[in-house]
Parts: sequence; structure tokens; C-alpha cells
Amino acid sequence: MTDDQRTGPPPVDDERATLNGYVQYQRDTLAMKCAGLTAQQLRERAVPPSPISLLGLVRHMADVERGWFRNVVNGESVPRYWPREDGTDGAFDVDTADPAEAFRVWREACARSRAVVGAAESLDVTGRRRGEDFSLRYILAHMIEEYARHNGHADFLRERIDGAVGE
Repeated sequence: MTDDQRTGPPPVDDERATLNGYVQYQRDTLAMKCAGLTAQQLRERAVPPSPISLLGLVRHMADVERGWFRNVVNGESVPRYWPREDGTDGAFDVDTADPAEAFRVWREACARSRAVVGAAESLDVTGRRRGEDFSLRYILAHMIEEYARHNGHADFLRERIDGAVGE
């Protein structure tokens, strides 16, 4: 793994800066876990029957960013980036997936998410998902949890691929 170039969240700041800092730190962690690997290594799956791979995690998180920030907070109707024919999530279908495209889409999704958060008047702004209201505060906390959980998967995947361990 490459050198750790992540910037940690601010140890003393307001709630918005702290939440944003933690989300960005988790995004940077996923990028770090994927750094320096070949396309084939990024596509390598965990253990059968799991479809999880590092590339699949990047694609999945692009869709998670899209779903929560653009669709829920912004009220858009942006479809999944990698849908299957039946409309379900195809993010983990990576056998022929292009890593450059996946990382481009993910980075663009993250940039759009940061813009949505930056434009919000407060963390009390709400959006609807499946008939339920969610505050921006909740969504940011959820994103920290979502990335942290998947970064744990990424840690194991990376160790299996090339022996790299740790944060």
C-alpha cells in the first residue's frame, strides 16, 4: 500500500466540519486501500460465494453517494450507475469492469456529494427515501458507518491480495 496521505477530521470544530471530515477520511481510506493495484487485483473477489471485490466496493460506494446525496437530499432521480437488467445493483459485477471508469464515477459522485452538503443551509435539511424523512446529519453519520464497514472489508481484501495490512 502507498503512504498514508489522508487528512484526519478536525479534532476541534463544529458538527458539520467534523462529520464532513470523517466522511472524507473514510473516502480517502477506500482510495488508499485500492492504490497501486492492477485491474485484475482490484477485481479479485473475497471468498466464494461473496461477490465483494475492491473494485465492486468503489462502484457500490459511488451508487451509495448518488443515492443519498443526489436522490434523497437533492430530490433528484438519478438511476444506478451499474444496474442489472432487472434494475438491481450491478456494482459488484466486475469481471469486465473498467477500473478507470469506476474511479472516475466514484470521484465525481463524491464531488457532487460534497457540493450538495456545502449548499445545504443546515444539517437539519431533510430528504425522503421510501416514504421516510432523513436529515443531512443522519445521512452524513450513515455515510461514515457505510464507508467504515466497507473499509473493513477492503482491509481484508487488500491483505489477501498482496499482504498489505493496517490502515
